Amino acid sequence: MFSICRTTHPATGIEHAVSCYFFNNDEVCLVTAGANIIKVFRLLPEGHTKEINAAGQPIPPKMKLECLATYTLWGNVMSLASVRCQSSGRDILLVSFKEAKLSVLQYDPQTNNLVTLSMHYFEEDDMKGGWTTHPHIPWIRVDPEFRCAVMLLYGKKLAVLPFRKDITSEEGDPLEAKPLSDTKKNQAAHTMNRAPTLASYIIILKDLDEKIDNILDIQFLHGYYEPTLLLLYEPVRTFPGRTAVRNDTCAMAGVSLNMSARVHPVIWSTSGLPFDCLQAVPVPKPLGGCLIMAVNSLIYLNQSVPPYGVSLNSVATHTTNFPLRIQEGVCMTLEGACVARLSDAVFAVSLRGGQLYVVALLADSVRSVRSFHIDRAAASVLTTCMCVIEEDFLFLGSRLGNSLLLRVTERENRMLFSVDKPLEATVDLTVAETEREQSREKEQPDPASKRRRMDTISDCVASNVIEISDGDELEVYGSDIRTSTRLTSYVFEVCDSLLNICPIGDVSMGEPQLLSEEYSRQQENPLVELVTCSGRGKNGALTVLQRTVRPQLITAFNLPGCIDMWSVFGESESTRENEGTHAYLILTQDDSSMVLQTGQEINEVDNSGFMTGSPTIFAGNLGNNKFMVQVTTTTIRLIKGGVQLQSIQLEWTAQYAAVADPYLCVTSSCGRAIVLALREIRGKDGQPSGRLAPTRQCVPARPPLVRAAPHRDLSGLFAPDLAEPGHQVKGEFTGKLKENVKKEAFKPGVVYELNDEDEMLYGGDQTPASMASIMLAEQSKNPGVPRRMSRWWKKYLQEVKPTYWLFCVRDNGNLEIYSLPEMRLSFLVRDSCAGNRILADSLESVPMSDSMEDEDISAPSHNADAEKLKELCVVGLGHKGSRVILMLRMQNELMIYQAYKYPRGNLKLRFCRVTVSFPFGYESVPSTAQSADTYETAGVRDGVRQLRYFGNVGGYSGVFVCGATPYMMFLSARGELRLHPLHADRPPVHTFAPFNNTNCPQGFLYFNAESSLRICALPSHLSYDAAWAVRKVPIRMTPHYVTFHLESRTYCLVASTSQPTTVYYKFNGEDKEKSAENKGDRFPYPMLDRFSVMLFSPVSWEIIPNTKIELDEWEHVTCLKNVSLSYEGTRSGLRGYIAIGTNYNYSEDITSRGRIIIYDIIDVVPEPGQPLTKNRFKEIYSKEQKGPVTALTQVLGYLISAVGQKIYIWQLKDNDLVGVAFIDTQIYVHRMLAVKNLILVADVYKSISLLRYQPAHRTLSLVSRDFRTAQIYDMEFMVDNTNLGFLVSEAEGNFALFMYQPQARESYGGQRLIRKSDYHLGQQVHAMFRINVRSLPDSDNSHKRHVSMFTTLDGAIGYVLPVTEKMYRRLLMLQNVMNNYYCHIAGLNPRAFRTYKASRRAAGGGAARGVLDGDLVALYAAMPRADQHDIAKKIGTKVEEIMSDLYEIDRLTAHF
Repeated sequence: MFSICRTTHPATGIEHAVSCYFFNNDEVCLVTAGANIIKVFRLLPEGHTKEINAAGQPIPPKMKLECLATYTLWGNVMSLASVRCQSSGRDILLVSFKEAKLSVLQYDPQTNNLVTLSMHYFEEDDMKGGWTTHPHIPWIRVDPEFRCAVMLLYGKKLAVLPFRKDITSEEGDPLEAKPLSDTKKNQAAHTMNRAPTLASYIIILKDLDEKIDNILDIQFLHGYYEPTLLLLYEPVRTFPGRTAVRNDTCAMAGVSLNMSARVHPVIWSTSGLPFDCLQAVPVPKPLGGCLIMAVNSLIYLNQSVPPYGVSLNSVATHTTNFPLRIQEGVCMTLEGACVARLSDAVFAVSLRGGQLYVVALLADSVRSVRSFHIDRAAASVLTTCMCVIEEDFLFLGSRLGNSLLLRVTERENRMLFSVDKPLEATVDLTVAETEREQSREKEQPDPASKRRRMDTISDCVASNVIEISDGDELEVYGSDIRTSTRLTSYVFEVCDSLLNICPIGDVSMGEPQLLSEEYSRQQENPLVELVTCSGRGKNGALTVLQRTVRPQLITAFNLPGCIDMWSVFGESESTRENEGTHAYLILTQDDSSMVLQTGQEINEVDNSGFMTGSPTIFAGNLGNNKFMVQVTTTTIRLIKGGVQLQSIQLEWTAQYAAVADPYLCVTSSCGRAIVLALREIRGKDGQPSGRLAPTRQCVPARPPLVRAAPHRDLSGLFAPDLAEPGHQVKGEFTGKLKENVKKEAFKPGVVYELNDEDEMLYGGDQTPASMASIMLAEQSKNPGVPRRMSRWWKKYLQEVKPTYWLFCVRDNGNLEIYSLPEMRLSFLVRDSCAGNRILADSLESVPMSDSMEDEDISAPSHNADAEKLKELCVVGLGHKGSRVILMLRMQNELMIYQAYKYPRGNLKLRFCRVTVSFPFGYESVPSTAQSADTYETAGVRDGVRQLRYFGNVGGYSGVFVCGATPYMMFLSARGELRLHPLHADRPPVHTFAPFNNTNCPQGFLYFNAESSLRICALPSHLSYDAAWAVRKVPIRMTPHYVTFHLESRTYCLVASTSQPTTVYYKFNGEDKEKSAENKGDRFPYPMLDRFSVMLFSPVSWEIIPNTKIELDEWEHVTCLKNVSLSYEGTRSGLRGYIAIGTNYNYSEDITSRGRIIIYDIIDVVPEPGQPLTKNRFKEIYSKEQKGPVTALTQVLGYLISAVGQKIYIWQLKDNDLVGVAFIDTQIYVHRMLAVKNLILVADVYKSISLLRYQPAHRTLSLVSRDFRTAQIYDMEFMVDNTNLGFLVSEAEGNFALFMYQPQARESYGGQRLIRKSDYHLGQQVHAMFRINVRSLPDSDNSHKRHVSMFTTLDGAIGYVLPVTEKMYRRLLMLQNVMNNYYCHIAGLNPRAFRTYKASRRAAGGGAARGVLDGDLVALYAAMPRADQHDIAKKIGTKVEEIMSDLYEIDRLTAHF
């Protein structure tokens, strides 16, 4: 059985976060990683702010995160770190992968991608030391002064990666341009001549000290002359039950790394640390040293001073002999806690329950810590990683809830008095203002002298020294005074959150409610939506997922014969453009136009000023929606308020038109274009009026144009340097002094080049690169000055003046960008329609001259790709239109490019192709031209636009893609491109228009295949700014299981809450007895889970009132199934029940027993005012069993349950279960599935078995099983026509497919299940289900198969689909060739990643493969045209055949 595996929803959890200068040295970015996805975000301010913090410094405004780049890797990120690298213009990322791989990566602006600078592989057998399981994470740690980095290998060795000396030095001036070469031969000399790393080498930890083993944490310490590494380790292990005999087992060692001599002396060691140490946190200068975090204590260690430790709860006092003080008023445990440094001696700590604490280290004059101040600041998400960005923002990355961005501000001072000082120690207002500001600056003043000086000011108020203004004279008076410590309280405010749906514990398919009627009529492909259990604890939620956008139909008209449609804004009172309502709807027919007026109702009008006699090819608005413009095949009309102002006759047939206010561009069918500009004038009667006038310079007519589109740019990306009007680029950009740069504030003879960030964004303000911002940037690099003083966020708030550009594609394949109105050629791309990844400017190295009519450029060569270009569309989306998207629609593919900054050329930008996958395949509508059409009509039908920009549909802006599979493309301020298929009732969709009306606010219109005009709105209960349309319903409990009950159309949900408990059960010889313990306030009591069952309504998305049933205390639900059991009573047959299996967890001494509970969901009379309360649970059966009930399912109308180590079959009779048959099993059965009379059973440790129930003999027998040991997470059947396979997911993130083939030799006559194929997913799959494939319209439905869907603990969703052998062979060859063609980010090989991973070598041989990597194969569609032909030729097939295979797979799995 051959299959293909593909993930359709990316992983959403975040496990690593680091802030660094990713793109350039001017902008700090946040880099996050989770599973195999790396994302780069930048901070964008929401608005201006005037706030200042406690030190009187400006506070940045609240920020939003904008995603600038996403990279999908062929391996899971295990650890992430960044290295400051000034000389190359941007930072370096170090990423480690399982088991011991390290990649050194850096952003490369030439390819707009991550480039691998070096790869380090430490997985040889002698490194592993004979071990087969490797629980150790390959942590990366970087020296704070960036001299080296280390990585932990297998917990036994360290790999040291030294960096070059000049890596952090500033080479030259920040204004100096680096020569960027586009030629291959000096590629090596690009930015850095040599690799940033020197040769790596390995330290064996046992050689440093034979006791070092079981490493708990490694960290670099601050303030040492050579890089010094702190190792926290546990030489002899213990556990909590043995602390009476053996405690204080942890130790630490400080190792100095001399990398040139490769000697590593241990310069500092401490032993006897508490056994529960977790991690070490380095403390920066002036204090130095480190903070050891243990579960129950917090210890500060420094080489020269005695240790200081506090106990955080009462457990620490009797489990350790380490000297600890009691921290009053605090009871917490630090397991699972994350920590980040807010300032020199202040740390933010997030506990595992989500509480956020601020820990301050208070030091005395000799820099030894004398107390901790622990302050509870906020309650937030359950955190996995923390990272501080730009001093003022704290990012909390989470796997269990939405990741948050917090703004951290210091608020007013509070004083803490020491006991032995009088109360006069308050701040006196007469002290000089500057001194006070200094004293407020930080919680811990930096040097000791400054610290004493401030204290003296506040302390000597009683004596008469206020008049002394010089601080140094104050030192004479009482220099040893040790008094009050200033404490700043920190305020955390949530700025932004990133949606996260993992971990997905369970998933259920359900029917969406509240749908329009036409959806419910479809019988063959009914609509389904997914509901998943996400998160845990207070972050628990139910997530509703839909792959398609299902519009809410408001009304529909039947209007046959319409080819195209536009909606036009009328004049509104308010001038803001997004408030405009659409006043007219213009429909194009074969030889005429129809004008509808849209108000309260829709009527056809005659005298509207629009021309109706010939087909319209464009209608739109100009002049801020004051004017309406209509272009027909022969004329252009300008209309205002229903009156025609101007009519221009065209001497050629217009085929295509577009506007960029105030410009209108019209393209003819013969390859010419004309650009008109609107001029607003006063009419005769003083009324404002307008005229359209062509631009003075016209568009060059040869070579002929294929498509042209104007663009109004608000991103500031296009604004070239205004400082040099001539803009003659001399030579190869070696940085000659420019001619007409004002020489002010410049040192003579120094080479300058305009290449500053602000330049690219906003153009210069006559001084080169705005010297002021450079001065501030220089200032902020001084360590003393906080970065917020330079107000780095100012540049995002500047208003960008719009610029106007004309994009043209000519038939020789050139893409040209002209500036309007000068019509100066500013950008030229050769062969723009070939699908290359980067569209680079060919004028970069050619000087700009007016004699552009060289033979070379206007050569009449004909480009085959340019002929296929059907449409060109340029839009600015995202935050304030800052993302410029260029879309090229070819005959059967759509290429999407995005502009990005690039430091060369006239426009300082390039276009990079966005690798976006069309989830249901892309196929454009074939032209609807009929043979009877006239030439003109055929031209109109051919030119119908299929890419429609919409400014506001349901609050989103984007582009609608018409076609057989219509899509809505959104790009919001979050910055990620989203493609959502539209669930159209009768595809293909031929045309689309946005529609804002009183009856249909922010809606849209489209025509379906039956020429019905449908007026729709976007359902508002879902968020579309996610990979799938999603709604997350918080329930603030841990959801465990969810299942859809078909009869009542509700979801049944099992969830739990946990409360601390003081009660437990103990065994007293014959029975259990309850005993209560009171251990005082400082004891962290254990948490007790309390389970409950409830009904959840898919109409209101809330728990139905009065349906929640609390289960007994100590009772845990182990399984929930919707089973159909045979029903004895008035009518025979099957009926759906909810069956629940439970277990009472008391303690390890008390035997486990469980219950089977069966509920029926019945209809009752709803309570008044609560229509949803029409369903209730009715308990049918609930009795205790002989053991824990661990799995349930139904077979042939019987209930089958795993109780302890037996499997029983029951029959439901008279509300009682009667035993039918049983069989003994392995260790712990936790999953059961049945099909017909076969039962598949999964064991937690012993893999899977296949049982068969024979109703005639009432016997249950073992048919076959897998002989290996494997930890099974979940399983599902694979149905491929007459073949049945068993797909299982394992703990290591693998899939394995088993089949029962008794005639095969290796199955020992059918005793053994044969592993047919396997695949490594890299994420643990915890829930699976299967659904029938979509029926394709043209294929015969004889080949019946199911697609098995899965959800992972990292928040991904995907499918495994059986394919025919012919398709498998073709795509397998494609996969093998793609493996070599595709750029491997971080040097990771897809084939190695997808190979089955097992800790111990299986007896049955190695990997079987046999599953296609759908993610790799799908990338073929986005490859350049030349590469596609190349690959197809290598495997001996045609591009069309491969593309049709991929399209068929997409269509078969077009669910939800």
